[in-house]
This record gives sequence, structure tokens and C-alpha cells, in this order.
Amino acid sequence: MRLVSWNVNGIRAVTNKGLFAPFVEELQPDVICLQETKAHQSQIEVELSGFEEHWNSAEKKGYSGTAIFSKVAPLNVTAGFTGFDEGVIEMADAFGDPHSEGRVMTAEFEDFFLVTVYTPNAKGDLGRLTLRHSQWDPTFLRHLKQLERTKPVIFCGDLNVAHTPDDLANPKSNVGKAGYTSEERAGFQSFVDAGFVDTFRLFHEGNGHYTWWSNFSKARERNVGWRIDYFLVSEGLVDRVETAEIHANIMGSDHCPVSLTLKS
Repeated sequence: MRLVSWNVNGIRAVTNKGLFAPFVEELQPDVICLQETKAHQSQIEVELSGFEEHWNSAEKKGYSGTAIFSKVAPLNVTAGFTGFDEGVIEMADAFGDPHSEGRVMTAEFEDFFLVTVYTPNAKGDLGRLTLRHSQWDPTFLRHLKQLERTKPVIFCGDLNVAHTPDDLANPKSNVGKAGYTSEERAGFQSFVDAGFVDTFRLFHEGNGHYTWWSNFSKARERNVGWRIDYFLVSEGLVDRVETAEIHANIMGSDHCPVSLTLKS
């Protein structure tokens, strides 16, 4: 089973460029998780034969959003954080309410949950770092661990953080900047400490493996990038992980897709 995750930075833009269908044809995914769709389902017709479509769009048009397209019919699909005893956990700042931004979807399959996430960006001035560190990351981890009580969890998406110095081309000059603050990195480490495994690192060591590049200074051409898109799995699923890959050759967004292939 091949799972693919891609921050498309606008599904309409990728489709209008004629790049979405070739992406599907090349990677042959069974499940596609998208982030930053920037569209409501009614605004675009995605022609994918044999796939169920599930959308969680932001209330604000042209912003954020996630989607899951699946050949294998999920048992259940939910949007946002669900199942907490206290109900919806309040989470807002000057930029808005992340609950209204379509950032999380969970699909339940027979033997695992699949979660796709578009983590809030800390912003260039770090104006959203407090929300990210003190509210979002802990709440998202609670969501994952609550799901894990029932069955193993796979989560993927744009986590908007480079975890280690090997995950960005210029770590020294980016210390303390958005995507590489100690708070954001600690948030990622909390997933690892809770037992989730960064699947790409099961197969690949060192730097040079990136999933996002700035649109300036020919960064992608020079491979001056960041690895901020991931697949992590519960420890109980590690033995089923066959491959985890970055598909830097696939164009259409400032991010490239990442994939996870599971043994049956």
C-alpha cells in the first residue's frame, strides 16, 4: 500500500498547470494526503478515477486546507480534533482560530489510522510561535495518542519544522528562525519521545534530502532546502514500512511529495 503526502500550495494551481494527473500517474498512490489545498471541493473537479474524496477546507477562501483521496474506502473520516472529553479545545491568536483553517483530517482504515496535518507556520516574525508551541503541538500529540489507544497511527504532512541540522541546508544561519526554533524542534521531538518514528530516517542518513525550497535565488535548482514534510508511524508499524521516499523531481509546488510504502 503506497501512501503519498504533498503540500500542493494550491490544488487549483497545480491542476491548472497540468501537473496533478502526471503526479498521480508517476507515483501510483493508493492514498493521497494533501495540504494547503486553498480550495473548497465545489471550486474544483479533481479527475481521479477510483478515488474517494474527503475535504477539510478552511472557512477563509483560498487559504490552508487539507484533503484525502483514497482508493481504499476508509471506515471513517473526521475533520479536526475529535473525541476529547472536554470538547473543542480553544486555540486562537491574532491570526485566527486554527480549528477553522482545515488543518487536520483523520481516516480510519482496518488496521491503522492515517492523519494528515498542515501545521501552522510560526511566521517570519514568530508571531504564531506561542500558539504553535503551547497549544497546537501538544493538542495534536494528544489527538495522535488518543487514536493510538485503538490502533496504530500513521501521520503525515507539512509539519513546518526541520527537526535536526541534517534537515536543512543552512542550519547555523537559521537557528531561531521560523521552522528552526528550539520550540518547534522540541514539538517534533515530543512526537519521537512519544514513540512515533520518522520513517524517512529508517532508510536515509545525512543532509541533502529536502522537501521545500524557497522560490528565491534558484534555491530548488541548487538544492538549498528544508525537510519539513514527513511520514511518522507508531512503533508497532515499523516492521511494515517497506520504503519511505522524497520525490524531489515532481514539480508544481514549492514542496515536493513524500511517500510511504507499507508491506501487506
